[in-house]
Amino acid sequence: MAGREPSMEDILASIKKVIAEEKELRSAVQVAAPLAPVDPEPEPEEAPAEEEILELDEPVVEELRLPEVDLGPPLVSEDAAEASRSRLAALQEAAAAAPPPPAVNPLEQMVRDMLRPMLKDWLDQNLPGIVDEHVKREIGRITGQGL
Repeated sequence: MAGREPSMEDILASIKKVIAEEKELRSAVQVAAPLAPVDPEPEPEEAPAEEEILELDEPVVEELRLPEVDLGPPLVSEDAAEASRSRLAALQEAAAAAPPPPAVNPLEQMVRDMLRPMLKDWLDQNLPGIVDEHVKREIGRITGQGL
């Protein structure tokens, strides 16, 4: 198995996250104040007695002031978005209730393990010749000359 494909739950969670982020961005842009003017020379602060540690348990978005950006009207109406959310929620529930995929079939795994060395030997012997033949044929087709 080359890599694990995302599950239906992962895909749905990703879609919901994107929708929520867009909604947060729209609400942040609508209530954002214009950027405060920057002081030419900030006053030096006293060095804290202890090293300051930033706690990430509260959102930092409150301190962020975004410039006012016109995003235009939403791409979908609220009714269409709500209908999509409800259908995605139904899909997520169905995916959560689905039985897990079957475990690897032991017979299938045994056959794969037996065939792997034979396939490797065949590819080691024949693949370079097959590639060489196809490359020569393609070069001949492109250049109009037979090799």
